[in-house]
Amino acid sequence: MASHLSVRLRATLAATAIVAVALGVAAAVLVGVLNGSLTRSAAGEAARRADATADVLATGVVRDDLVVSGTTGSGEPPVLDPDVKVFVESARPARADEVTRWAPGESFALVTMPVDTAGGVMVVQARASLEAADDALGALRGLLIPGVPALLLLVAVLTWLAVGRALAPVSAIRAEMADITASDLHRRVPVPPARDEIARLAETMNRTLDRLEVAVERHRRFVADAAHELRSPLAVLRTRLELAPPGPAAAEALTDVDRIQALTSDLLLLARLDAGEPVPAEEVDVGQVTAEEAARARPRPEVEVRLEVAADAVVLGSAGRLRRVVANLVDNAVRHADATVVVRLAVDAGEVVLDVRDDGPGIPAEHHEAVFDRFTRLDEARDRDAGGSGLGLAIARDIAAGHGGGLRVVAESPGAWLQARFPAVEPGLSR
Repeated sequence: MASHLSVRLRATLAATAIVAVALGVAAAVLVGVLNGSLTRSAAGEAARRADATADVLATGVVRDDLVVSGTTGSGEPPVLDPDVKVFVESARPARADEVTRWAPGESFALVTMPVDTAGGVMVVQARASLEAADDALGALRGLLIPGVPALLLLVAVLTWLAVGRALAPVSAIRAEMADITASDLHRRVPVPPARDEIARLAETMNRTLDRLEVAVERHRRFVADAAHELRSPLAVLRTRLELAPPGPAAAEALTDVDRIQALTSDLLLLARLDAGEPVPAEEVDVGQVTAEEAARARPRPEVEVRLEVAADAVVLGSAGRLRRVVANLVDNAVRHADATVVVRLAVDAGEVVLDVRDDGPGIPAEHHEAVFDRFTRLDEARDRDAGGSGLGLAIARDIAAGHGGGLRVVAESPGAWLQARFPAVEPGLSR
């Protein structure tokens, strides 16, 4: 299963784990080597003492401050260094005052060797304390136990910062790509100065954006040119149909021409919206525009359009395009309503809010975003004249976005509720 952790976090954890394993192995090796070295040193000291004592026993000469008292021939062990013991190597029962052997222990290094003397074979046992070795190992452990976690924390912090710095260009590229839409394909992602893999990725993405911009521009020009070229033949056809003798066929043909002309007009407007044509910054009284559009006659006169308009609902933008938003929303509501459409315009928290509600079947929750796709018609059972082309809501949302606002479906039933919002301005403020 793919990890949900970020690359930065995964790199930090991986680097910290690798350093932790390396430090663990190094610490274990260091402790083992130091312990072996100190143990061998203590064993060497014990062997030196045993050799010195053996020389004293064999020759009776004082060496290394070891003094023998008594004679070796008496069978009694001489008095030597307190870390050295001498006993007779014989099978006779040991007397109560005879020196016994040291048992092996962890605090001393022991060395035992036989010595030939005039009184027979004797055994020398010498020891050297391992206290110094234990102290050194304890000091080392006292340094490693807090030091290793502190070092790992430092490695994690430095890795986090280093990876974050290395991935900063990726974040910039991602943020720029997230903001690029079909209307601003001229934008490009930043290319970092370092000539590394990230820079090559940015250059590749920019070349892809170049090709995409060219393709989209060709598509826009094709749509605009096709729609423009259709306008003249349609106008001629409409004129001929209007001059033709009246009849059912002519009426149906005129209806189809009206539909084609409306679709052509929509395509031209979409081409201009996609091209990012700047919106005029003029004050528009949305209340007046809404009242005029709501009062316009529509194909279903049996549907009542109720109007509630607030005063001083002023927006900076294009009056024609804002009129198109109102017209498209009201037309869509009238098309789907059973008997009533409510159009409400208000000013709320610095925004002009346009609500258009109908008492029709409503919009299913799973289609709240799909209805804004181009050429989307949810009710396939409607005839072509009543169902529309599927461009009205898409155009309305694009226009709202171009004015700094938005258009959405309010999740409330019964009926459909579409809400458009625009930034409000004070009347006369732009002058």
